[in-house]
Amino acid sequence: MTAIVITPVTLDDLSKLQQIEKETFYETFAETNTAEDMQDYLAKSFSDEKVTSELTNPESAFYFALEENRVIGYLKINSGQAQTEIKDLNSLEIERIYVLQEFQGRKVGQLLYNKALSVARERNFEYLWLGVWEKNEKAIHFYKKNGFETFDQHVFVLGTDEQVDLMMRLKL
Repeated sequence: MTAIVITPVTLDDLSKLQQIEKETFYETFAETNTAEDMQDYLAKSFSDEKVTSELTNPESAFYFALEENRVIGYLKINSGQAQTEIKDLNSLEIERIYVLQEFQGRKVGQLLYNKALSVARERNFEYLWLGVWEKNEKAIHFYKKNGFETFDQHVFVLGTDEQVDLMMRLKL
């Protein structure tokens, strides 16, 4: 098994980022959503304009997980006004941790999570938080194993479908 490297994503990586975003989101949620809702979400959420805006926002950061220069997963974190909901200056949001299915079970998600935790500690944030779909038991288990606790919930709209996300937090 070769080493997995976590590296920052830059604007030059736009197409690679969009590819991994679309592929991992589709792998994770296509079975439980309509094709129309998936296509609508993928087109809007990972468009050139939206992803460029996210990549150039100084309060957001993306990181790739690479194995032999192949992108196998990614992390997106937000602070300040880039956070999707809470916008607490003392918190860091993990907006996304996604790993290609063929690499799941190899601790790639843990490495990406560890990067978010490291950034949060370096910047002296009081807590990490995130939203995770209430039916994504695998992800919920992962976050609970890492010490997160549910504190609220919110609605996440995928296409025309309103879904419930659990909001989880880890005090640092």
